Amino acid sequence: MKCIVLFSGGLDSILATRLMLDQGLEVEALHLINDFHPRLSAPGAGTPARRAARLLGVPLHEMYEPDRFLAMLRNPQYGYGSNLNPCIDCRLLLLTLAKERMAETGARFVVTGEVVGERPMSQRRDIMLAIEKRTGLTGYVVRPLSAQLLPPSIPESEGWVDRTRLLAIRGRSRKPQMALAEKFGIRDYPTPAGGCLLTDPTFAARVRDLLRHEVHLTPADIRLLKVGRHFRLAGGVRVVVGRNERENEELLALAQPQDYLLDAADYPGPTTLVRGEATQDVLREAAALTARYGKGRGLAMVRVLMRRPASGGETVYEVAPASEDFIAAHRIGS
Repeated sequence: MKCIVLFSGGLDSILATRLMLDQGLEVEALHLINDFHPRLSAPGAGTPARRAARLLGVPLHEMYEPDRFLAMLRNPQYGYGSNLNPCIDCRLLLLTLAKERMAETGARFVVTGEVVGERPMSQRRDIMLAIEKRTGLTGYVVRPLSAQLLPPSIPESEGWVDRTRLLAIRGRSRKPQMALAEKFGIRDYPTPAGGCLLTDPTFAARVRDLLRHEVHLTPADIRLLKVGRHFRLAGGVRVVVGRNERENEELLALAQPQDYLLDAADYPGPTTLVRGEATQDVLREAAALTARYGKGRGLAMVRVLMRRPASGGETVYEVAPASEDFIAAHRIGS
């Protein structure tokens, strides 16, 4: 009997998988690669899911559906959480993908690591069952960590899964899961905090700004949001100022041919990326931001070099570093 486990690589999904393996079931771990996960900078990068799947000895199937995810993010049917996290719609998408994978592999049901009451928006008992219904999976989702608190699923009723060996964990405390992990000898698992950047107020503000100004979002747009200080200038031009050497290198890697790149000419400081149809006035403002965050910030005037990958050549701007009032008026988030 085969099942598909929604697998983040976090402790809950690890334990749900282990409980199914202990019942002799064939398990495939399904992991949605998510551009909004803080530990992932690009598809194919190392993830906790890969390490956890190796630990458990289960096959891992990775899916990357950025267009579907970004479309859902722009117009979530069930709205956002406290920031820009569309948790209910995200669960709908995950279960939809699991259902599609079931059809491809001949699996009989889906398993999740959900815990009743652990997440206030998407893991309430009524919402969990409603999501099941919306995806056409009513009765075919097993939640091993909280099964005893929920109606018996079809796999439990049919004896494919022994319900008496499933658990009744509820609430936000991690102590029951940590105790179970200790019992199983599982010690290598990620900490539970910080699982989605959309719950972070600063990052959510950047995404909200992007949704207002961009018709079509791409994974490259999202990756750029993770780097540097962000500003929105006249004409909708986006400016990103690196905060350290690593971010400067990332901005260079993320730059597109039509972007502008700025660096202080005479002092160490940030690389600045400018994206959009920038006028000379806007480019001078971006140069002022570059000067403000460099070692020459205390000078009256600073020389800043501007280049454009598409055309080559350099332009030199001599500007006063940006004022705190200008920064406050144009910065996105904190």
